[in-house]
Amino acid sequence: MINMSFQSVFNWYSRESVQKALIEVSKNREVVSVFKDGSFGKRPDVIQYPGDIMQAVAEGTFSFHGSVEQWSNPMQLDVGMNRNDLDNLRSGWDIILDPDVKDFEIGKITAKQIIEALKDHGIKNYSIKFTGGKGFHIGISAKSLPEKINFKQVNMQYPELQQTIIEYIKWYSRDQLKEKLLGLDTPINLAQRIGKNIDEIINEEGIEPYKIISLDIFGSRHLFRLPYSLHESSLLVSLPIKPENIEKFQKEQAAPEKVKVEERFLEYRHDMCDAEALVVEALDWAAKYKIEKKEEIPKIRQHTRIKTIPEQYFPPCVETALKGVADGKKRSVFILVNFLRNMGWDLDKIEKKLSEWNEKNYPALRTNYLRGQLRWHFRQDRNLLPPNCDNQNFYRSLGICNPDKFCKSGEKITLKNPVNYPFRKMKKK
Repeated sequence: MINMSFQSVFNWYSRESVQKALIEVSKNREVVSVFKDGSFGKRPDVIQYPGDIMQAVAEGTFSFHGSVEQWSNPMQLDVGMNRNDLDNLRSGWDIILDPDVKDFEIGKITAKQIIEALKDHGIKNYSIKFTGGKGFHIGISAKSLPEKINFKQVNMQYPELQQTIIEYIKWYSRDQLKEKLLGLDTPINLAQRIGKNIDEIINEEGIEPYKIISLDIFGSRHLFRLPYSLHESSLLVSLPIKPENIEKFQKEQAAPEKVKVEERFLEYRHDMCDAEALVVEALDWAAKYKIEKKEEIPKIRQHTRIKTIPEQYFPPCVETALKGVADGKKRSVFILVNFLRNMGWDLDKIEKKLSEWNEKNYPALRTNYLRGQLRWHFRQDRNLLPPNCDNQNFYRSLGICNPDKFCKSGEKITLKNPVNYPFRKMKKK
């Protein structure tokens, strides 16, 4: 008599659409079988044809896991390879954010906040999938990354650059995630949801989001469950979904008999390196953070108070943004808050200005979002700069870049950052 679990697995992987989706995402990846007990098959291995999938299933495979990295020849990988050999074999890598959660609703909240952080940095090429367990994977295609950063090939900067990006996302989204978790449940109940004591998830500032969920960094040859693979324990499908459907998504939708192969994970849909701004911001943050850690500054640093600079000295891009925008409102908040802080404006004045600005937007941003962003920015121990003028994912893509004589000399843009504009203009005056 055929085991029903095996029969379910066999039926699922026999579907032509499932085979096609798995082969498509497995291109240039190391792919490893995972068995019912959670043990892994041989490494390295690949799947290139439907027969490879069905042979693995016949040998007891329940799930397929693929490498975050892409390789020119995955079968040349070996346990004893040194860093140079791995770098030379690696052709690229995707950004994979893999929050480990013990509660499905907490998993939803975490995924939504990570996506909001990515959108704040101008990223459009993100995708999401249900893991088949209790959480979600958020991915950014390798094609979204710039070819070089700091004059070095990005494919040679794994895993350090991936790790920096993940740590930056954790830092960037911490306060918003904390607020959303407290909106879901009380601290005591949050602890109970994940099987911990209350003192295990709190610190002197209240709950610590990353004691409730973990967003781990990982090294070379890390694997993740491939889209449309089954989860070896639940036998639910690791299902790509539309980001706007996270709120209403339920696990039952990932039952194999209900799934249609439609969405793709790590699909590249836009013709630009839209993760460049995220990479640059993450590296800038890491450089400053490491300096501060090394100096072991025990208290929040006090900034030198500068004279408040009035709006008449603001650059054209900021003036245009303050008139209201149709698209890119969250990116505009990032620009405006950082710019106004560097102009010596205090919290009350910035909050009033942004509230007036938000009334000009259609549709307006949620008031809670604006307040949350202001709280986040004013809790930082330094004034962050707005993005530089040559950042393609902000001023030009928002349609607010309209340089005047203080921004350029002839046809050449000479201004590096909008915060330089007022000082240049005042000096000229």
